Amino acid sequence: MVEFETIRAEEIKFGNNKFLEIARKKAISEQGENEFISISRGFFMPDGAKKFKRSIAIPDDPEVKEFVSKKILEF
Repeated sequence: MVEFETIRAEEIKFGNNKFLEIARKKAISEQGENEFISISRGFFMPDGAKKFKRSIAIPDDPEVKEFVSKKILEF
């Protein structure tokens, strides 16, 4: 079984009730721990609760983070 812990998260709202969240998370299992960056898109329910629709995990590797951030700025 894998347990996920959110270390830090920030979000930006866009559109009517949508958001993007970038978070540093830790996956904890019997085999050990692994930190990664999660980019998630979702929306707010009528009661204000967050509903996540899509997510991507990026390894906590300086080269990968540099590549992703550079390419996002280029587009």
